[in-house]
Amino acid sequence: MTAVLPAPTTTHTDDDHNATAVRPPTTSTSSTTAHLSDADVEDLGVELDALRQSVMSDLGDEDAAYIRRVVAVQRGLEAGGRTLLLVSPLPPAWLAGTAALSVAKILENMEIGHNVLHGQWDWMNDPEIHSSTWEWDSASSAEGWKYTHNFVHHTYTNVLGKDRDVGYAVLRVSPEQPWRPHHLVQLGTNAALALGFEYGIAVYDIELEEVAAGRKPWAQARSELRGLWRKIRGQLAKDYIRWPLLSGLAAPTTLAANLTANIARNVWTHAVIFCGHFPAGAEVFGEDQLDGETRGQWYLRQLLGSANLDGPPLLHLMTGNLSHQIEHHLFPDMPSRRYAQVAPAVRDICTRYGLPYTSGSLPRQYAGVLATIARMSLPGGTASDTAA
Repeated sequence: MTAVLPAPTTTHTDDDHNATAVRPPTTSTSSTTAHLSDADVEDLGVELDALRQSVMSDLGDEDAAYIRRVVAVQRGLEAGGRTLLLVSPLPPAWLAGTAALSVAKILENMEIGHNVLHGQWDWMNDPEIHSSTWEWDSASSAEGWKYTHNFVHHTYTNVLGKDRDVGYAVLRVSPEQPWRPHHLVQLGTNAALALGFEYGIAVYDIELEEVAAGRKPWAQARSELRGLWRKIRGQLAKDYIRWPLLSGLAAPTTLAANLTANIARNVWTHAVIFCGHFPAGAEVFGEDQLDGETRGQWYLRQLLGSANLDGPPLLHLMTGNLSHQIEHHLFPDMPSRRYAQVAPAVRDICTRYGLPYTSGSLPRQYAGVLATIARMSLPGGTASDTAA
């Protein structure tokens, strides 16, 4: 008997944090949604709610066995990689150990950490893989991530002015974002962000631009920065001091392997996340979209603001099933292994309602991301500049 998680809800509040009165539903019209009536959108929401419920009420032993198996494989890869690094002055051992450690770090971040922190496995009531106890191998703290990602991003997906993940406060990825001179070099900024993605996201979570704008007290940011430094300091000590020292004479090559594995994990994570949100075809929205937004309209925004990656099961595993970004945004608390199961039904719903289902290969989608970043590095731009 499994516990069924409640469907995520969207509550919008005024500045004084009092709930606003519910307004009549207003379906924003665009080239992709103008043919839909308010009733159509609410019917879409009913269908997606039913799809979610059918899966969540069916969770059981096979799902639990899956995540425990992935955790075991990840830990085995890490142990094997670190064992090989004890003799890492030998080039074959360094290559094999670094590869194993890189895959282990990717699995820990993507298929395990990200999804555990979404509460996808909380129904198991296993304290070892529960969102309230998990701390992942990342510069960001679990608690900070759950607020900025699980709440802010997944509630206000691709809403300019609300979803800070649109460009991560440094990149211009939509013509609706104001252009600034520093955007001229944003292809380089994006490359640097990819290499150090875990640190960029960790600092981004502090909202320093809000401090500069006077909307967040410096005292609060300073306290958060101290907490962030404690986490980063622990990560640096683990990967670049303790593990190398435990390798004895292989310390220099072990340090190089840890650095390589972290960079590989950062670049991969960056590519997967950006392909899910910023390729050609993914839409952004104005804050007026949130006025009286209904359940069906929230679902519609998730469909239009996300994109999938096509590929084999291994790709889905290594992306933490964020290759099914559309399904993840529709059902963020659904166990990731179920996204492939519901994807055909979601695609069918999109077809029947005349909605796009943006999907493509990793090279194609990432090329679209880079093209968008390049076009948006220059002043001006129109919606057609980011269209498929």
